[in-house]
Amino acid sequence: MQARASGEPVIGEIELAAQHLPGPIVAITGSNGKTTTTTLVGDILKAGGFPVAVGGNIGTPAISLVTNATRDTVAVLEISSFQLETIKTFRPKVAVILNITPDHLDRHRTFQTYVDAKARIFENQQESDFAVLNKDDPTCRSLGDRTRAQVVLFSRKQEVQNGAYLHDGKILFRDGVVQREIMLASEIPLKGAHNVENVLAGVCAGALMGCQPEQIRQAIVNFKAVEHRLEFVATIRGVDYFNDSKATNVDATIKALESFPRNIHLILGGKDKGSDYTVLNDLLRERVRRVYTIGAAAEKIESHIQGTVEIVHSETLENAIRRANAVAVAGDIVLLAPACASFDQFQSYNHRGRVFKEVVRSLAGAPAQI
Repeated sequence: MQARASGEPVIGEIELAAQHLPGPIVAITGSNGKTTTTTLVGDILKAGGFPVAVGGNIGTPAISLVTNATRDTVAVLEISSFQLETIKTFRPKVAVILNITPDHLDRHRTFQTYVDAKARIFENQQESDFAVLNKDDPTCRSLGDRTRAQVVLFSRKQEVQNGAYLHDGKILFRDGVVQREIMLASEIPLKGAHNVENVLAGVCAGALMGCQPEQIRQAIVNFKAVEHRLEFVATIRGVDYFNDSKATNVDATIKALESFPRNIHLILGGKDKGSDYTVLNDLLRERVRRVYTIGAAAEKIESHIQGTVEIVHSETLENAIRRANAVAVAGDIVLLAPACASFDQFQSYNHRGRVFKEVVRSLAGAPAQI
């Protein structure tokens, strides 16, 4: 604050790294799906023969990529709204916004401020660059009016003239003139409709960078789920345990719930981010048997979802897992999709997810793997 007040320029790590990355940048942001899509795009570009460096908000600092990057290296960067607050000249060749739903309102205060932060990803793009947007997300789609770049869309619900879409069980890419089939949707190895959207975004990024359909397909078919993202952990007495610790907002939890038809034991809670948990209620009634609340947000969550399903106030993650394990029957799902940040009881969502897996594996009699 003092530096800004005295007129000194203040930039963040992403801006600093971008100034020293000599090759093209593919940048990916959104409320949900960033890590999965960033990792997938890296794999697609590698399959296409590009030298690739993956980093940013995904866990590897972008500045650490500079040392070994050449003019041919494509930097694939996951970018958060916090990182976009401190850019100046950051200019991706391909900028992807996957979706925008309320998140981080404890910091941004209003949804519009959060949207504006996300939109900064393409504020320095030029006519030769590409802005990839989710046509099915009204907020995301509206940002096409705020970029000079060529707008490329993806959709799992409708055809697009420029971009990727799902039609008749197939993933297609159209550049305005030529339409190419990439793969069958049934070949996508990830659970959930939201992951179809992530794949469509990845198809756009790969195709725009020059990857061929079969290269894109092979990368997707061979893709493994990102840790802590709807990650299957174990089956215990016929009950499947899934770790979605990276579901740190309500919309991510909705997407997780939509991935399973019924019989869910859902673990919710952590550090509140100013969220409205009442939007979960219809899905809770439809698909969830019990909710196990943990952490600092437990009482708020309980007040928002009261009357929908049975609520088990559990305080800690281990208590929640053990209580779910005691009552779940064969065919049920125990799902950690907490809709909250982790910083009340854990160092990070990674730490929270590792603890979940450790407790589940101890119940299954498997060796510890933290």
